[in-house]
Amino acid sequence: MDIKTGLLYHGWDESKEQQWANKTTGQSPNFWARSLGWFGMALVDVLDHFPANHPKRAELITILHRFANAVKKVQDQETGLWYDVPNMVGKEKNYPEASASCMLAYTLAKAARKGYIPGGYFSAAIKAYRGILKEFIQIEPNGQVNLKGTVAVSGLGGKPYRDGSYEYYMSEPVITNDSKGMGAFILCAAEMELNETQSVGKGKTVLLDYYFNNEWKKDATGTAVRWHYTWEDKSNSGYAMLGDIFNRYGVQTKSLESLPTSATLKNASIYIMIDPDTEKETEKPKYVGPKEAIAISNWVKNGGVLVMLSNDAGNAEFKNFNQLAAKFGIQFNEDNKNLVEGNHFEQGAVVTTDNHPIFGLSKKLYIKEFSSLNVNSLAEVVVKKGDINVMAVAKYGKGTVFALGDPWIYNEYLDGRKLPAEFTNYAATEEWVKWLIKQAK
Repeated sequence: MDIKTGLLYHGWDESKEQQWANKTTGQSPNFWARSLGWFGMALVDVLDHFPANHPKRAELITILHRFANAVKKVQDQETGLWYDVPNMVGKEKNYPEASASCMLAYTLAKAARKGYIPGGYFSAAIKAYRGILKEFIQIEPNGQVNLKGTVAVSGLGGKPYRDGSYEYYMSEPVITNDSKGMGAFILCAAEMELNETQSVGKGKTVLLDYYFNNEWKKDATGTAVRWHYTWEDKSNSGYAMLGDIFNRYGVQTKSLESLPTSATLKNASIYIMIDPDTEKETEKPKYVGPKEAIAISNWVKNGGVLVMLSNDAGNAEFKNFNQLAAKFGIQFNEDNKNLVEGNHFEQGAVVTTDNHPIFGLSKKLYIKEFSSLNVNSLAEVVVKKGDINVMAVAKYGKGTVFALGDPWIYNEYLDGRKLPAEFTNYAATEEWVKWLIKQAK
């Protein structure tokens, strides 16, 4: 990071400007808005990859807060935008710049949504976004959408020499539909749309079990990392996309690495237990015991939503998991249904009915190699394939239990890259998430 960017995010103000005068030219320093945008976006995005317990995470959030406060001070109050040289608003030839305004609006909006900075900063992002749509978006008669107002390029040093002076910045051409501006606008627009769905699950938390599902492997550096059905895992085997869907609807995603107890479940609205380990998967697997079963069932009785996702025979622990499931009238059969040979995806199809209480309009799901269910009067089968019970729901006290004998909604079958287009796993998962949120008391 250059000293000019550093000045701004550490709280630079005009009263200190002369202290940083350029010793060569005698001029005050100039800030280039796009460099601020790049820094802000990188900072807010990198936090997605820092675990909650990382020792440096809090420091990054503190820096982000200072940065947000600083850029808000140089936001143009009339347009809501940021000028190409943001500390010289109103100076001749200076102009609102599109790519920087999109990046800084994105940074403030996402940081506020994630809770890194106070929610009040979102109003600055909204003001910026309205300015972006008004000043930079141009719609042609044929419907083409253009983004005006992006500076082609700026930099420091090199040949010809770029001295960072105000005159230099004003000399660079401003163009339409520059890729750097378009990319920033798309990210900004997508982030602003997320605000419209935040109220659906605001104040609720989904807790993903990392205690009974506790698999580790070594990454490219040889470091042991947790994987397989985790929020952090962005590979095929992870739940990163599921976490994104929950976040889209305002639900916080957290994990539970310790025993589920009345204390550890207290603040959770939804608790997802998935694919409990066998000795094949973990050297010392942990099993659901009677005390944990009581704690979990009491939590459900008080209004919690429990999601039990098993796996097919040989790939999950059944005996102890079923002792918990039995409290809700459900049993995972140690079998293997919907076997799929190679890329014969149709063999894994499960079609839901129209007007389904969970999935709405009929959905064609891909659920490969799952364990079937038996249920008694405490539970109700909600999805079948022929005479095979696929999904079940139980009402237990004030709470709800959902059961399926497969991890189902991991990245591989949500990202749209592997399955044929007629499968609607992603759309179905969105409906399922919204249904879970509604059940949570």
